[in-house]
Formats: sequence, structure tokens, C-alpha cells
Amino acid sequence: MACCVQPTAWRLAWPLMELEFDQFDTRKYPILPARDGYREWESTYEQTVLDEMDLDLLGRLTTVPWGEARQAIDLGCGTGRTGAWLKRSGVSEIDGIDITPEMLEHAQAKGIYRTLTIGNVAETGMGDASYDLAIASLVDEHLADIAPLYSEASRVMRSGGHFVIVGFHPYFIMATGMPTHFHRESGEPVAIETHVHLFSDHFAAASHAGLTLIEMDENVIDDDWIAKKPHWEKHRGRLISFVFVWRKTRG
Repeated sequence: MACCVQPTAWRLAWPLMELEFDQFDTRKYPILPARDGYREWESTYEQTVLDEMDLDLLGRLTTVPWGEARQAIDLGCGTGRTGAWLKRSGVSEIDGIDITPEMLEHAQAKGIYRTLTIGNVAETGMGDASYDLAIASLVDEHLADIAPLYSEASRVMRSGGHFVIVGFHPYFIMATGMPTHFHRESGEPVAIETHVHLFSDHFAAASHAGLTLIEMDENVIDDDWIAKKPHWEKHRGRLISFVFVWRKTRG
């Protein structure tokens, strides 16, 4: 169930304790950097990632005026799944940035982005206060430090703008030892560099960047998920993904 959160005046300690994924890794798959991993995964990515992971969460949000966003930036846009959802939801102009050229080629073919740029989500090169909306979906687990992502999202947003971040739930990563991964054509499972960021890490990074939480939600593995992935029955009821909505309140 979605939760709308009233702004508060508190601040978390900064920085927080860092957790390394290798403390939880039970799969021991070969690990690739994000750029290399997504280059290999590009051709099957959209057939692998379920809407229940991210797009369904976006659809449940109530605080984001999607249709009023004149300009949006899709941080780590990948193949354009998120951008296509934004376009259907009434967002006018969308710029995308991603480190993987092969993913951007897939996004380009959708014809929904104003611009697409190869680059780092923490250093986009975009102008200050250029966007009403910034979004990052299934990106944060690949970053060793999420503070630069939050700082960059805040920098490129106008005052009052919204930053929406959807992520792989840290609870699931820690409870199952499962990283973000895919299977090569040979059937070999391969992991993409995965990091654990607690919700307290997100709060601290956002607060430091002048952002205030206004809504959050979480997804659990339920009947709809298991109907598509029956072998996940053993994970029924576990938290799998989350979404935060932050509003830029200063700077």
C-alpha cells in the first residue's frame, strides 16, 4: 500500500554504514560491471523484467503530476521501458541518459525521447534546474554510492520538482543473496554488479541533496508475480521492489 509522508525537520547521520553485497551473495555468479552486463542483456532485457517490478509501482503513485511535467530526465533509461510509460502517462518531453550504447539504441528505436545521451547518471552534463521531473528505475543497486545520484537529480530539477526512484528492494537482496542477473544464450547465469543500499541510506542522501519524501510504496511477490514466474513460489510474500517520491524543497 502506498504511503504519503509528511515533511519533517529531522536529518539522518551522514554518512551511514556501508554494506557490501558479498556479505549476502549465495549465488556466486560471475560478476560484470553494469555497462558490460547490460550490453549482453540488452536483447532479452524487456522479456525478462516484469512490470510488477517497477511499472506497476509507478502506476500506484498519487503525488506525481505526470501530465504537468514539461521536461523530464530518465536517469539510466536503458531500453526505454520507463520512458515509454512516462510518455503514456502524459509527460511531454523526455531526455534519457545511460552508460550502455546498446541499450540506448533500443531506446532510440521507440521514438519517445527528445534526446539520448551516453553518460553517467551522477554527472549528466545537463543544465541546472532544467527539469520538472527526474526518474531512476532499477539503477541504484548498481551504484557503489547513491549520494551522487541524489545530488545530481536535485541539481537538474527545478524547485518543487519531483525525483522518483524505483529500486530492487534491499530486503530481498539481503534475504535471498540474489543479485541482479541474467542468463546468457548458453544458459550460464551472470550477475551485474550489485550493491546494498538501506532505506536509511536513501533518506540520508536525499536529505543532504535538499529533497523531502512525500510518498513511498513497496511490492511483494504475489499471485500475479508467481503466475508469470512459477519457480518463484519459494519467495512468495517477500518484498521485491520499492518506490520513493522526493520533492525538491531547497536549492
